[in-house]
Amino acid sequence: MTLHTEIRNAVDPVKLEKLAEVAVKVGLQLQQGQDLVITAPLAALPLVRLITKHAYLGGAGLVSTFYSDEETTLARFRHGQDASFDRAAGWLYEGMAKAYEGGAARLAISGDNPMMLANEDPEKVSRANRATSIAYKPALEKISNFDINWHICSYPNPAWARQVFPDVAEEEAVYRLAEAIFSASRINNDNPVAAWADHNANLKKRSSWLNGERFAALHFTGPGTDLTVGLAEGHEWHGGASKAKNGITCNPNIPTEEVFTTPHALKVEGTVSSTKPLSHQGTLIDNIQVRFEAGRIVEAKASKGEDVLKKVLDTDEGARRLGEVALVPHSSPISASGILFYNTLFDENASCHIALGQCYSKCFLNGASLTPEQIKAQGGNSSLIHIDWMIGSNQVDIDGIRADGSRAPVMRKGEWA
Repeated sequence: MTLHTEIRNAVDPVKLEKLAEVAVKVGLQLQQGQDLVITAPLAALPLVRLITKHAYLGGAGLVSTFYSDEETTLARFRHGQDASFDRAAGWLYEGMAKAYEGGAARLAISGDNPMMLANEDPEKVSRANRATSIAYKPALEKISNFDINWHICSYPNPAWARQVFPDVAEEEAVYRLAEAIFSASRINNDNPVAAWADHNANLKKRSSWLNGERFAALHFTGPGTDLTVGLAEGHEWHGGASKAKNGITCNPNIPTEEVFTTPHALKVEGTVSSTKPLSHQGTLIDNIQVRFEAGRIVEAKASKGEDVLKKVLDTDEGARRLGEVALVPHSSPISASGILFYNTLFDENASCHIALGQCYSKCFLNGASLTPEQIKAQGGNSSLIHIDWMIGSNQVDIDGIRADGSRAPVMRKGEWA
């Protein structure tokens, strides 16, 4: 038996089939005749094939997949000409944006080796990321503005599994990561589609309460944290399933445990410390501590990866401001697992978090009808980046502050109050 076969067999085929079905029916709610654009690491081929099958069974128009590969990515950094790191395949992202304008849905499978670029020149990594961010913006705007139904799920790439479970053999690591993905994605239920309906209802209940309160700000307090996050004017909380501008209700992230909204880009004050490491483009950034003044990060440090953090903050003016604030109970299944996934899709759902950079226009009342200028006027942030990092724990309290200055408990010791 080859190693490739062993790894494939470490992933339960029945559960993988269920994950593919959930991705199409819950994640995307793909419509009859709708095209689908998939991006995935080459290692996720088994899941891509199953998703493609379920997409066509559900009446998809045309499914097109674009693959990434660790070895070819590394070849660029090790052998590519220096000038190439200021370029990106704009033609590809323009084509994706055109597909989304034409009504296509988007599905991304995450699972790249989180430490893939850890030993490469950080300056080249930063330049390449910036070039890609600029080229990708027309497509990203269609996603971040919820013009389309889109979805992200994961596959247990062996390189990722070795990072999460470094003390066991590769096959065992893949098995454990696969089971953790299935558990967090509610695939272990007899009827995962029904389980997601129940979970979405619970998230809706939380977001509806917050929308009813209309807090002007949130106040986070805990070890190393005393942060007031002003909320954008006309902000709206969301969680779980969301209706895109094309009228299709999708679950953008599976797993998800968060309810989230848009902060006011100019009204964030105080200090905040990360409670979990951030894995970003091959670098682990740990013990982040930043200070905000008038919405902007004016001081930033980290015990690990500080140089990379500062390069991220210098991406553009909006990179030092917030585009999202999200609430997640400390008792969430992902937090309870005790696993550090080195993957934001999972780690952000273990903890309350904030995101540097681009806001979601979806998180405004009547957001679909607002222009970029109106979103900015109401406090929405604009940037080439959107990077989540974790600030919640069982030692963090959150108060909601109303416009009249009165307060209400939102979370105590990391749990809903």
